[in-house]
Amino acid sequence: MIANFPFYLAMIVVIVLLIMLANKIKVAYPVLLVVAGLIISLIPGIPVVRIDPGLIFIIFLPPLLYEAAWAISWKQLWHWRRIVGSFAFVVVFLTAMSVALVANSFIPGFSLALGFLLGGIVSPPDAVSAGTILKFVKVPKRVTAILEGESLLNDASSLIIFRFAMLAVTTGQFIWYNAALSFSWMLIGGVGIGLLVGWVFMKAHRYLPTDVNMDIILTIVTPYVMYMAAEEAHSSGVLAVVSGGLLLSNKRHSFLSTISRLHGVNVWESIVFVLNGLVFLLIGLDLPEITAGLQAEGIDFSSAIGYGLLITGVLIVGRILSAYGAVIVTLIARNFITVADSRNPGYKAPFLMGWTGMRGVVSLAAALSIPVQLADGTAFPQRNLILFITFIVILTTLLLQGLTLPYLIKKIRLPDYEDYLSEDEAERVLRRELASSSLYHLTTNYGEQLGRHSVLQHMAGKWEEKSSIDIDPTMSEESRIIYLDVLNHQRQWLLNKNHTDAHFDEDIIRKHLRRIDLEEEKLKFM
Repeated sequence: MIANFPFYLAMIVVIVLLIMLANKIKVAYPVLLVVAGLIISLIPGIPVVRIDPGLIFIIFLPPLLYEAAWAISWKQLWHWRRIVGSFAFVVVFLTAMSVALVANSFIPGFSLALGFLLGGIVSPPDAVSAGTILKFVKVPKRVTAILEGESLLNDASSLIIFRFAMLAVTTGQFIWYNAALSFSWMLIGGVGIGLLVGWVFMKAHRYLPTDVNMDIILTIVTPYVMYMAAEEAHSSGVLAVVSGGLLLSNKRHSFLSTISRLHGVNVWESIVFVLNGLVFLLIGLDLPEITAGLQAEGIDFSSAIGYGLLITGVLIVGRILSAYGAVIVTLIARNFITVADSRNPGYKAPFLMGWTGMRGVVSLAAALSIPVQLADGTAFPQRNLILFITFIVILTTLLLQGLTLPYLIKKIRLPDYEDYLSEDEAERVLRRELASSSLYHLTTNYGEQLGRHSVLQHMAGKWEEKSSIDIDPTMSEESRIIYLDVLNHQRQWLLNKNHTDAHFDEDIIRKHLRRIDLEEEKLKFM
């Protein structure tokens, strides 16, 4: 490990350079990282990178899932809950079943249990790949909201399938009623443990005498505690991290200080940046070890590639068909229940949703977590072939779908569904209404002080003009206290606006909340 430390440092530098290049040429960085890892692995003398399969989930998944839960909008997740739920659970299960049937029928030596194991590995699409592509092109907000929500939940559903299939392979039996009870506990226990651990850490942030560094360290520890506590209780660690992360994200303004929120965003962006980069680079670096395993088992290399392309085709076609199936179900359901949007989206949007099925981090982590040996010491059946098929699926979907998705989005030209106000209009409305609310709060609660302090009069005048606030650096202590109260009022007004008005994109609300946090921090230096 110590001898290879310079190599690991060099890989981090390579990651940074490749992501810079990806941003420059407007290509999703996972594509470049996987290809670069593959090229680097072919260089003579490059150290073989190995990760303990038992640690792969613990190292990468908890922080990546936790950060995703903090970034997602709960309002949008709840608004699109039916379509998100269908993609995250129903589509994932149907995909895993399709892969299992095809693998069992066309790949020699693949039992149905091994097929479901492979299906659980490759069924969840990767959010990072789609997210990096969507940054370079304009798509309706509903598309990104559905993709983000799906990616947050499909990891949990696919890994539950993976766990049950693993149990069937290692024990040789599958008892449906035991599986049903275990499945129920994984769902209920995972969500419950995540919420409980999140509540404990929320109280710790609120009542312990922490500073900004301690707060950030606690946020880093939190997802690992959630994950390990749930896994020790034999429930879903992924669901624990997701549910606990959503709770803390929704309550962040009640227990984290302004400076902790501001600094925490930067720290977490750096952590996720490095982890995502390492995982995608690892995909390419791991290929020589996988191919060596194939050769040791006497599996024909060209046949293995064919199996990988076959499974990739099943995944792509299955997801596109599922996207159209979800639309049909929604159009039928609107006759009986209220749905988020009862309009017919046409044929373009479902096809685009179906084409965003690039695989990545979770699939790699699940494949690498397969043990080398069974409990009796025999080799795990078809492990190297499963790893190789997973690699082919990831590489093919990243190159084929990842490189063509931007062109497809521009060619399709999805309509603006007008689910949310445009960013410019939302900015104008928020600025006007926030200024009006702030002025009312100031004049109602601090009328006497307003007549004595020129700085407060200056702020009131600015709010009357509905323009930006320019603070006089010679602010008195009383004015500072009043202004802090007004900022807290603005923060609460924005949070209430987000909860009560569905036409505002939560990302814009969060941008205004961040401005208020920055304004509050400026007061410390005035």
